[in-house]
Parts: sequence; structure tokens; C-alpha cells
Amino acid sequence: MADKIQLEIVTPRGRALSASVDEVTAPSVNGEFGVLPGHLPLLAALRTGLVSYRQGNETTRCAVGAGFAEAGPDKLVILTDEYAERAQIDPVLVRKDLAEVEQQLAKLEGVPIVAAGAKGGDQGEVEARLQRAVLIARENWLAAELELYGDPPPATQRPFEEFGPAPPPPDDEIPQDGSQ
Repeated sequence: MADKIQLEIVTPRGRALSASVDEVTAPSVNGEFGVLPGHLPLLAALRTGLVSYRQGNETTRCAVGAGFAEAGPDKLVILTDEYAERAQIDPVLVRKDLAEVEQQLAKLEGVPIVAAGAKGGDQGEVEARLQRAVLIARENWLAAELELYGDPPPATQRPFEEFGPAPPPPDDEIPQDGSQ
């Protein structure tokens, strides 16, 4: 069994981090997961959030955007579009960007949110939904940066946003003989 894990965080701009660590915690779309030396193989989709890793007695955190992680007994590779360390963050600029994103999201409040995969709606509604998704992803990234800095924004509620598991299939798609 390995004593350390080789942690690599890779972005489109190249390798952002390479370190030999004792343990890692990362945010998956289904909740946080941890990796210790000797971990079984794992492939996970990541959500925007904070990755923490421990080297001896020192724990370090960094922010990552959505992406994927592949773990094994002695290595964890994170592929993501976004990466930031605390020293790179200017909280004034991030808060300014966050305010602009929230203003743009407020302008889209009147556009209905339709369940994923639903058909219908004019081209303007479709474009507005796509724009909203991009803005929410940007808002999540800015919030993760502020959380890493130590000054997180207040929680945002979007009660009409789609989340959770996919709805069950319509009755006409369920096999009638009881087989799956």
C-alpha cells in the first residue's frame, strides 16, 4: 500500500498543482469524498467548490470549478476549467463580478425554468435558460473563490430551479412484464 497520494490538478492552461499528499477531500456532484493512500479506483464528476489536502500536519485548500476526478491507490487527478489559490484572489474584484452576475440573473427572473429535456418554448426562452445556466455557474465559481478567501457570500435560494434526480420515465416506457 502506498504511503502518499500524488495529487494533480490540471486545467486547460496546464498543470495547476502537483503535490505528494497524505489525504485529499474534493466536492463531487453527489457530495464530498475523501481519498487516502490505497483508495479503490474511482471516477467522479466534480462540482464547483473547495479541495483540501493534507501534507503532514498542514492542510491547504484551493478552489476548483466543475470537472472530473480519477482516483487510484496512489494518485488523484482532477481535471477542471477553473483553479485558484487563496493568494491569487482579490476579494474586491470578485465581489464586484458577483454583483454584476447577480444583476444579470435578476433580469432573467421572468423567464420560466423548464425541466431538463422538456420540449417547447421559443428561441428567446431557450437562450435565456442557457444564459441563466452560464451565469449560475459563474456565480458558483465566484462564491467558491470568496469561500476560499474566508469571506463567503450569503447563501442564494432559487426555489424554482431544477435539481435532484431525474423524474421517473412515463408509464408507457416502463416494461409491463415487470422486467427491468
